[in-house]
Amino acid sequence: MMIRLMIGIAVLSAAMDSPAQDSSPPARLLSRRYRDGERLSYLMKGRNNDWTYQVRLTAVVKWRPDGQFVEEYAWADFISNGVPEPLTPASREFRQTVTLAGGLPFTFPDLSKVQPALIGPVTDLLTFYSDLFLAIHAGQLREPGDRFFVANPTVASWADGTRVLIGEDSIDFDLHLTGIDKSRGVAMLLVKHVPPKAPKIRIPAEWMREPVAGVPNNWVQVRKEAGAYIGRVGKETFDVELTIRLSSGEILSATMDNRVEAVARECADLKLSDCGAPRPHPTVRRIEMSLTNSGL
Repeated sequence: MMIRLMIGIAVLSAAMDSPAQDSSPPARLLSRRYRDGERLSYLMKGRNNDWTYQVRLTAVVKWRPDGQFVEEYAWADFISNGVPEPLTPASREFRQTVTLAGGLPFTFPDLSKVQPALIGPVTDLLTFYSDLFLAIHAGQLREPGDRFFVANPTVASWADGTRVLIGEDSIDFDLHLTGIDKSRGVAMLLVKHVPPKAPKIRIPAEWMREPVAGVPNNWVQVRKEAGAYIGRVGKETFDVELTIRLSSGEILSATMDNRVEAVARECADLKLSDCGAPRPHPTVRRIEMSLTNSGL
């Protein structure tokens, strides 16, 4: 499971350093217009190789004392492989705030407060908001066909230091305004997350340097499992498609197609030098999120 612990911060850093920033740009096509007390409800469905899930997300727009509008999300009605799975009390009480109004899109949550099955849905939501935040604040997407590229200077990590000893990916952003439907009042965005020419991930063993999919590897993980060390390395890409309501800037629908083409080796040592034969270890994920209700 690809858990992007710093992707929102990476997006913001890239946006602020990009020459796309303009202190007095023309009127932006995309802008989030918040209303205090607004409520949003989404259904998120996901597939991770053979595992499927769905979960309901609800958000309430709040005006904070610091003058910032935020959307506060909660999760409920989790279904795993077609079977309802009760959320733990901590997961039911967990709240994640996001904003498209300026500053950081979010502060990263303490994922120890949610059960493992909910970590993917939480971080996937943050990916959707990170991508839209970048598209809004760069201000370059105004007409169908407009496109800009952001080289991401940071590496995202999902290592927890206990089970996942190394977990990193290096991703650049290629943003497109693919269409505007004036009759529906919506804009369509495509954000392609692509490998950099020179990924900055750590490579702990020499065998991990050989490209798995024809380009330099941009994804790596070392996980401790049952007394062994499982090293995985390869190429990660994912495409995010967003449909945005122009009048309010809210997400109407979002999809993510995420693929990792990797090889894995089981090793006896932390240096990954005493290892078995490599074996293919692909991961294919598709996430869909759709707005089911909104209003005050």
